[in-house]
Amino acid sequence: MPTKAKSKSKTKKRKKTLVIVESPAKAKTIEKYLGRNYHVIASKGHIRDLPKSQMGIDFDDNYKPKYISIRGKGDTIKELKSEAKKAKEVYLASDPDREGEAIAWHVAHALNLDEKAKNRVTFNEVTKDAVKESFKHPRTIDMDTVDAQQARRVLDRIVGYSLSPILWAKVKKGLSAGRVQSVALKLVIDREKEIKNFKPKEYWSIDAEFSKGKENFKSAFYGVDGKKKELPNIDAVKDVLAKIDKRKNFEVEKVVSRQRRRQPAAPFTTSTMQQEANKRLGYRTRRTMSIAQQLYEGISLGKQGTVGLITYMRTDSKRTSPVAQQEASKFLHEKYGAEFAAKSQRHFKNQEDAQDAHEAIRPTSVYRTPESLKSVLTTEQYRLYKLIWSRFLASEMTPAVYDTVRADIVQNGVIFRTTGSKMKFAGFTKVYDNQQEKNVDLPELNEGDKVKMTKSDNKQHFTLPPARYTEASLVHALEENGVGRPSTYAPTIDTIQRRYYVKLEGRSIVPTELGEIVDTLIEQFFPDIANVDYTAHLENELDEVEDGKKQWAHVVDEYYQPFKKELNKADSEIEKVQIKDEPAGFNCDICGAPMVIKMGRYGKFYACSRFPDCRNTKPIVKKIGVVCPKCGKGEVVEKKSRRNRKFYGCSRYPECDFVSWDKPIGRNCPNDGHFLVEKRSKKGPIVLCPNGDYREEPQEGESNK
Repeated sequence: MPTKAKSKSKTKKRKKTLVIVESPAKAKTIEKYLGRNYHVIASKGHIRDLPKSQMGIDFDDNYKPKYISIRGKGDTIKELKSEAKKAKEVYLASDPDREGEAIAWHVAHALNLDEKAKNRVTFNEVTKDAVKESFKHPRTIDMDTVDAQQARRVLDRIVGYSLSPILWAKVKKGLSAGRVQSVALKLVIDREKEIKNFKPKEYWSIDAEFSKGKENFKSAFYGVDGKKKELPNIDAVKDVLAKIDKRKNFEVEKVVSRQRRRQPAAPFTTSTMQQEANKRLGYRTRRTMSIAQQLYEGISLGKQGTVGLITYMRTDSKRTSPVAQQEASKFLHEKYGAEFAAKSQRHFKNQEDAQDAHEAIRPTSVYRTPESLKSVLTTEQYRLYKLIWSRFLASEMTPAVYDTVRADIVQNGVIFRTTGSKMKFAGFTKVYDNQQEKNVDLPELNEGDKVKMTKSDNKQHFTLPPARYTEASLVHALEENGVGRPSTYAPTIDTIQRRYYVKLEGRSIVPTELGEIVDTLIEQFFPDIANVDYTAHLENELDEVEDGKKQWAHVVDEYYQPFKKELNKADSEIEKVQIKDEPAGFNCDICGAPMVIKMGRYGKFYACSRFPDCRNTKPIVKKIGVVCPKCGKGEVVEKKSRRNRKFYGCSRYPECDFVSWDKPIGRNCPNDGHFLVEKRSKKGPIVLCPNGDYREEPQEGESNK
């Protein structure tokens, strides 16, 4: 009998501790770290939200949100409840930000967990030590953080569900408007107005070449009689040149030698990571965040198991932990030597409105070098990880040191100024250089030396308009103006592109006619929504809610009351906007009626003027003057993907299925006969073979327009 009882107790299952995270990928990793007494499952993001079919806000009860289970999440909620019933205890380990805190609160509500229980754990990196340490310090759900998220969600719902019907009625169906997206759109359109209204100003330069002995060096006109002088026209240039006698020598009048120290940049915040990934790697903001999420949640490293390679990627703090700084210092001493390691731990200053809850984005261990991980990472993961790793390591390194020389070269009061720069010590640029400075060598110049002008060249220039926004510079502008938070940049830029309020031309963001119509209506009837300062002020108030200084419903009410008056006025005063169809210049090949150009959700297209009686439509394609390299019969045309990305295909599709992301140029590779394509670079258009065995660099003087 005793033996039987013993076997019975052996078969009795031991209750496990349940941990709920957001992502299935992260769930597997964390379960391995915590061991067999824990079971980790994922909520797969939010499980409750406002209903899509209605406003979902009780305006008479302090803007109380009416949350419902998200459609399609029934099985997930059922699993969560089932596992929670079987568990010894439940911990909520969603992401360490506002959205994550709100998800934890919603899960607690769905599972009827005690909101005052210490069941919330957060970690800034998905590593064994960080995860295990977090479970030693569980806390209660931070309701101030939840309320800040609720305030943002309620405000966005009120604005979106109030403005969108007006846009549908007055402009066209399928449009939307939102708080942050309206400001982003306004920034793009205001920049376009600046460009259109820009009046170029003429100015001139005089560049010269001098010789000292057998050595030549370049210099540029600076001024006259000890003062800097502008050259607004050719007459000013002639006045200067009239003072110069090229047969006579110039004298080196003033030489200033000094050392310049260039400090490293701070480790990445979400914004700076998105900007650098866009500039250096050509990644769109959404793509950057997707890859960073993969690196954060964990990558399988073979025998080591799955490890999170970077810290949490939604942050606007430049702070890094002392432990990480010490590890970086140790690595630098071992790899590069003491002279490359910063003498003390650096403290980079955050922006005034930055949230300091999380560290900057850094590798979870600098000893996991990009090269050591190359075999287990995809190309995209490797490139972004290398950027993050290099930037963090550089931030803990010594400055780069340059020897610089500035010399003034004078004749008859006319001053030419020349500058030279030579790297004396590489410092942080050994691993990361975001400026790529070149050495400018000069011969040894001393005061009183005589030099001869061997060549001069005066050129006319015109001032240029401000550049259009790229995704990188728009993220920077949003951050600089205090609009949005790290989690909002990528979805905001994605939304205004999907709504076809803006389009990408190369990397430049250009407003569409539709975007201009929407912006004009919002600016005219809802000036606060399009106001950068007003939106930034609201962001600060949401931060105060998170800090427990303001009540969330009060912040919503302050915003809603004036908005409500604007809504009533707009509904009665906005007139129906007629987007006129343009004649296409050819007839319908089905019924013979004239074709017109219509504005659709994804841009312009050809349609029969007899719509809806005739539903013939055609895409507007742009020919590039190249015969299809696959079939040799059709022409290569420019097309747009569903995500509005440009690609090239054959005009005979579907008979010919030729496609290329890069622009074919109509020539074949001399090495293997494959068609050549054109790619953009900072220097200009590069012609290369997709197989990688042929390349033509841009000619000098070609510009990358």
